[in-house]
Amino acid sequence: MEYVSRVPRPPLDGLIDDLYYLAGTPPYPRLTLPPMPAALLVVNLGAPFRIRGGADIGTAEYADGCVITTPTRAFEFGYPRPTRSVGVHVKPWGLAPFLPMPAAELCDRPVPVEQVWGRPAVAELRDRLATADGPDEMLTLLEDELMRRLRETAGLGLIRHTSGVIAATGGAMAIGDLRTAAGVSSTHLAQRFKELVGVTPKRMARTYRFAATVFALDPAGPVDWGALANAAGYFDQAHSVTSSGSSPGSHRRGTSRSGGGSCANTPATRWTAGRCRPIDFVQEPQLAGR
Repeated sequence: MEYVSRVPRPPLDGLIDDLYYLAGTPPYPRLTLPPMPAALLVVNLGAPFRIRGGADIGTAEYADGCVITTPTRAFEFGYPRPTRSVGVHVKPWGLAPFLPMPAAELCDRPVPVEQVWGRPAVAELRDRLATADGPDEMLTLLEDELMRRLRETAGLGLIRHTSGVIAATGGAMAIGDLRTAAGVSSTHLAQRFKELVGVTPKRMARTYRFAATVFALDPAGPVDWGALANAAGYFDQAHSVTSSGSSPGSHRRGTSRSGGGSCANTPATRWTAGRCRPIDFVQEPQLAGR
């Protein structure tokens, strides 16, 4: 696998953690991704990949890529062999300036990129990316496209500030205190969060607590995901993630690497890039028994 990433230039760096390029054969065919305080945009340049969200939702193919706002349930990614794509690891509020609809409309519902940006525009972008001269030029093209689509978004400053407080406290701050400090009503804050992040501030705080609990685990040991969800105060779909007992490696952003064995080589959000503990690779024999 080859994985290259870099932090975008301002003002995109206030919305995006990094842009990445991924190509090669994934170490495992499927990847289970738990709820996380992050969003994702992928432009696919290879064979379609597949996503399944929760036991009650069927698997769907994504040929041109996908957009995922801050999720509250686990997703299962099925990567083709080989795979090739460029993508964006986005802060929880970071997709809002690029979406033509409220983020809440996409919550727990991955959609093709063409549904967000339109089929002709996405087809042109994919053609330019496919003929680019290497990963660096591809990431520059993607960054330029994002800069071109960047728009002013009402309420973004409020959401960035309050989200930063939630993140700094690991989701432990009382939302009532957060609302009081921001000088807005709880209704207004919740509406803005749903519009720009896709979830309420209380939901995002629980997701941060869940992520913090996962990072504290020993990735080489067995995990009781039901007990983990209870400990984190996360009572939705988090327990649907199953541990394989694997111990994936990590990878520092801003560098490239070839070879298998690292979950950073198959990134699905910023939480897979150098922070692999919440990610669980599930091999084919285990999936067959589901």
